[in-house]
Amino acid sequence: MKRVLGVIIFVIVLVVGVIIGTRYFYVVGEGMKAGTLNYVVKKGYVFKTYEGEMILDGFQSKGPNTMQSNEFLFSITDTALAMKLMLSSGNHVLVRYKEYNGSVAWRGYSKFIVDSLVSISKPGSAEYPVK
Repeated sequence: MKRVLGVIIFVIVLVVGVIIGTRYFYVVGEGMKAGTLNYVVKKGYVFKTYEGEMILDGFQSKGPNTMQSNEFLFSITDTALAMKLMLSSGNHVLVRYKEYNGSVAWRGYSKFIVDSLVSISKPGSAEYPVK
C-alpha cells in the first residue's frame, strides 16, 4: 500500500513539475521586433526588474474606424543590455526576444524577454548594428 501511494505521489509531482516547467520556463517563440523605443525602467516591489515599451512600426486596427499604435511591452533580464536600451530611448531599435507562456516575478512582468539588441538608428538616419 505504501509503495502504491509513493508511486501516485511521484506521478502527481512529476505532472505538476512538467506543467509548471512548460508554463513558465519553456520558450514557445523567438523573434525580432523593430520600432521606436519609448522607455526602459527598473521597477518592482520585491524583485527589481527592467521593463520596457516599444512602439512598433505600422498601425493596428482595433475595430471599425479606429487606428491605434502597436505597443510591445517587454522585460529585460540582462543589466548591461538594459543600460544600452535605456541610453537608446527615442531611437529606432531592432531587438531579439523570447516568448514564454507566463511570467515569473524574478524575470519580469512580461512574458516577452528581450535578450539582445540587433541595431539602433536615430529617427530618419541609417541603422547600424550593435556589437
